[in-house]
Formats: sequence, structure tokens, C-alpha cells
Amino acid sequence: MSNTPKNIVILGSTGSIGESALRVVAAFPDRFRIIGLAAQTKVERLLEQARLFSVKRVAVADCEAVRRATQLAPAGLAVLAGPEGLEELAAQEAADVVLVAIVGMAGLSPVLAALRQGTDVALATKEVLVAAGHKVMAASRASGARILPVDSEHSAIFQCLDGQGANRVRRLMLTASGGPFAHNPRLDLEKVTVTEALKHPRWNMGRKVTVDSATMMNKGLEIIEAHWLFGVPFDRIEVVIHPESIVHSMVEFQDGNVLAQLSVSDMRFAIQLALTWPERLDGGLPALDLARLGTLHFAAPDETRFPCLSLARAAARVGGTMPVILNAANEVAVQEFLNGKLSFPGIWRTVEQVLGRHTALADPDLPDILAADRWARAEAGRLVREQ
Repeated sequence: MSNTPKNIVILGSTGSIGESALRVVAAFPDRFRIIGLAAQTKVERLLEQARLFSVKRVAVADCEAVRRATQLAPAGLAVLAGPEGLEELAAQEAADVVLVAIVGMAGLSPVLAALRQGTDVALATKEVLVAAGHKVMAASRASGARILPVDSEHSAIFQCLDGQGANRVRRLMLTASGGPFAHNPRLDLEKVTVTEALKHPRWNMGRKVTVDSATMMNKGLEIIEAHWLFGVPFDRIEVVIHPESIVHSMVEFQDGNVLAQLSVSDMRFAIQLALTWPERLDGGLPALDLARLGTLHFAAPDETRFPCLSLARAAARVGGTMPVILNAANEVAVQEFLNGKLSFPGIWRTVEQVLGRHTALADPDLPDILAADRWARAEAGRLVREQ
């Protein structure tokens, strides 16, 4: 890394990934400079972050929150508004890396804007690749900008591959904690509460991602994401339950050798790697003590109890707009569960119904993707209201 600080934009700075990213940046004050921050609604925290890191430009996605941010912003701080504001921040010519940690499809346009500008994207928003992987990867190839994975699983695979192509890979193995329920086979999932679903045993994540972990939809989405990032066919991407969350994923090569990446369960490892790559720097992160851990466990997932994995694989095999439908229906169903309007198994039942009502478009362009996303959200909402 040169002596010139990297200019960083963080979209989703007030969420768990964004806050962890700012902790990484703070550990390297001479290496990084924050030139843009964005949030959905947490205006007060966003403005505090801007003050702490001397940021001159922020963006607020929510229209109501924009007004509040404009009123509270100190002199000299520009407040950009809505999705256009996120795109403007992402497309800054001065940016070296744009970290995208916005939940859901809201991250797609900023990712494309950054890549088209030729700026590397540190990607934590898996839905972007799930819904528009072919468009995102094409934009990356066209500009030469890199996509650096921030999910711990994909960061692990990225490190294990170390530049080797998919032709040398026998299979990818994504590890999954199993969430709060996979290790309790007697639990009646029909009675699961929101509070129970949000009690993740290992990771501190946002509400939507935590529920996805509980249903294991997060692993289904990660299978699709891994396919686009690494060019490995879907039938060579597997999921293995690993409750300790120490092995973050594994790669089996053609010769039978398996490489794994291990670390303490802390998102700062993947974030720091994405921001400092290709260097590895000492950020004071916690050391791994395998002797104290003693034993690591692995098991196959129960796709009968947790059918989101099967639904994601089915959508991936069809391709086209079907993964868009999977993602959008899941976003709506998870939110309705969090709102108390849908049972926990109602999440995957809703997703399955919406998938069954969609005829996939084989090679969608961006307007097709956005139209499919809107249709799936409306259809999922209608199904929930009719229950």
C-alpha cells in the first residue's frame, strides 16, 4: 500500500457492517480517509460519524430523514438525497474503494455506479449479486474494477483461491453457523418468535440478515453470490453446518487438497482484508486460540426443516429473473415476520408461492430485473395480506 491514504466511501455506515468498517478505518488513520458516508434513516448517528471522520459529504436514502439531516447538518457538510445521492457518492472520481453495506436491492445502483467509474467495490450486500450477478460482473470486467467480498464466507474463499481459477476447483464449501434453531431439532418452528429468531449465537448482524441466518436463506443467497464471484457451477457449491463459526469456508481443489480460512468470529477480518488488499496489516484484531477451542464440529444441513436452501438452489438452476424473485419475496416475507404479520415458516412458504407464480425471463436487462423485483414484492405483500 502506498503512503497516500485510500479514499473510502461507506454506504450503510450506521449498520453493523458500517460501524465495524469505521473501527477498521480508525485503526489505520494514516492509511484511510473517509470521503463519503450514507445511511437510510439514522441521521443523528450519520452526522456524528461525519464529524468524527471529518467527512464533507453524506447521503440519506429515506426522504423524510433527508429533511431532518438537512436541518441538523453543520455548515460545510453536504447532504445528498435519496437513491440518486447514494449513486453520486459511489461514483466519486476520488474514491478508491466503495464499501456497500446497504440492505437489499437498494445497493444495486450504487454498485454499478462505482464499477462504471472504475472504483473497486467492497461488497457486503449479497442481494446485489443474487439479483443482477451477470450485470454486476460484466460492469466489473468492462472497467477493470474489482469486487472484493466482505461476507466472511466469500472472503474466506477469495483467500483460499488466491487467484486460482474455477477450473482448478472441485467444490466450494460454505460454512453456516446454523443460526439459533438448526441445533434444536425438537423445536416447533411454527411457534418461533421474532425475539428468538434475532438471537444469533455467534454474529452481531442487522435484523434482516439475522432472520436470513435463522431460516438459512442467507446460505442460499450466498451460493448464488459465490457462483458469480468465483465462476464455480452451482452443483459444485455446498453448505456445511459449523456452529463454532471459526472455519469461514473451504475450497477443495482438483487434486483433493482442501484449504480453509479460520479466524475469530469478527466481521472486521473480512472488512479489513477488503480495504487493505493486496496487503495484510496488523489491525489489532483478536487472535485465534485453537487449543482453547479444542473441538470444531461439522454437519450437513437439514433442507427438509430449512427449505430455503432448496428454494435458492431451484431458483439458481432456472436463472434469469428467478433469483430476483427469490430475493425480493424473501425481503418482503422477512419484514412481515418482523412486523408480526407472518409466522417463521411463513417466510419460506411465501417465497415458494411467489416463485411458483413467476415465469422466468432468461436474459434480463436492468429494467427487467427492476420490474421483476417490483412484481415479486407486490405479489408477496398480497399473499401475506390474504392469509
